[in-house]
This record gives sequence, structure tokens and C-alpha cells, in this order.
Amino acid sequence: MSEQKKEAAPPRPATTVLLLRPSKTGDTASPLEVFMVVRHHQIDSFSGALVFPGGKLEEADGAASLRGRCAGADKIGDAELKFRVAGVREAFEECGVLLARKRGQKALIAAADLKGIEERWRAKLAKDEASIVDLVEAEDLEIATDLMVPYAHWITPTFVPKRFDTWFFLAEAPSDQVALHDGSESVDSVWIGAQEAIDEATAGKRTLVHATQKNLELLAEGGTVAGAIAQAAKRTIVTVQPWVETREGKRFLHIPEGAGYRNLVREMPAAGGVPQAGR
Repeated sequence: MSEQKKEAAPPRPATTVLLLRPSKTGDTASPLEVFMVVRHHQIDSFSGALVFPGGKLEEADGAASLRGRCAGADKIGDAELKFRVAGVREAFEECGVLLARKRGQKALIAAADLKGIEERWRAKLAKDEASIVDLVEAEDLEIATDLMVPYAHWITPTFVPKRFDTWFFLAEAPSDQVALHDGSESVDSVWIGAQEAIDEATAGKRTLVHATQKNLELLAEGGTVAGAIAQAAKRTIVTVQPWVETREGKRFLHIPEGAGYRNLVREMPAAGGVPQAGR
């Protein structure tokens, strides 16, 4: 028997970014690491959990004026482009990594140039005192939306009060930019192997929401940064909206087949806790 919420809250559009790097600097064959942050305990969504950077879309993320400042935009539809732009903005706000180029250049912004941009814009964006449009126009930037590789699409179950419609993207982190949590929404950060994060959660050292764990499992299969990106580029993305079925007094959380995940059914805690589908 499936559980459904009669009047489900509408899901809020959101983006999550999996920033990747080799575990050994300069060694592209070394196992990948992913940047993750620990959510502030006073935040009502995923409090204290280890998550990927991300957040809700803002109106400016879909501004028509941005299309001419987004690399590869001619191959990306409007609906997807705004999620990619939001991912770049959120990565900058949450961890100080800016996936952008000076217009007309091939290389991403170097750390030396990023320092001033961060001082001028990061806090303003986080406080909604400026938008991504203001940033790119003032600094004459091109957003590296071409480096954002679609990875997964999750929608929070209908029975959860606070719901998100979240697109996940992979991106290789610039080698000379330093990722660091913002100290506000997130209180700690770590570069960590995908399997290591799962193992630490299993051992009780970390808290992972359901979507985060499943995407870490998928990421671990990629092995290296190049492997994970190649794997994602080949995979057909299937929307995942978990649902619960009750059998013999036990509750099981299901995700659909075809999205690339293993272990599609998970028994829920006896107390009735809901493994949330977020980031």
C-alpha cells in the first residue's frame, strides 16, 4: 500500500552542485573527492546533515539577458539553463568557487582575480543585495554553464512538508580556487571521497539525507573525476520522486528503476522518520 499526502506542498525549484577534484593534486588518475558542507543546526532543511552546496532558484537566474553570457547556451534550453546558472551562483555563495571566465577568455577566473570579485560580491549575493546579473555585468564575466554536467533530478516525496524539485550537476572545481563553507548556512566543509562519506555515515560519524547518499553511491562508481563526468554524460536522467509502501507493518522507501541507482528500496526507521529527498 502506497502512502500519499492529500494536499502536497508544491516543490520549490532548486539546484545542487557536486564539485569534484582528484584526491591527489595533479594526478587525474587518482580517486575523486567531492566538496560537501555541513548544514547549520538552526537551518530547518537538512539541519546538521552533510550535503552538497546548492539552494533555491532565484528569479534573476532565468533572466533573458544572461543567455548571451552563458557558455554553450546555444545547446541548452531555457528551463535547464536557469538551473545551471543557479548552480554557479550557489557554488559561489556557499563555498566561494566561481565557475566563470572573463569574457573572451578560455580559462576560468584565476584565484588572484577571484579574491577581489569575492570581496565585492559574495556577501551581497548571499544577502540578496545583488543578483547574478549584477555580478556578471559589472565584472564582464561569462558563466561557465558549459562545465555543468547534468547528473540527477530528484523531487521530494509528496508526504514531506517542505519539498524541492532539485537538479544535480557535476563540475570539476578549478584547481587554484579554494572552496570554503560560508559560516552561515553551512558551518563546516570537507573534500571527501564518495565512499568515505557513505562509510562515515554508516559508522554514525555523519548524517546523510536519502538523496545525498544515493548520489554518493552513484558517484563512487565513477572512480575518477573524468570517469564520473563521462558516466554522467552517457546516462539518461530519470526523475526520482521517492514513495513509501507499507508491508507487514513495516514502511519501505522506494525509488524508480532506470535512474542508474542500485538498492531501490530502503526500510524506514521504526519511529517513522522520513529519509528526505533533498541534496
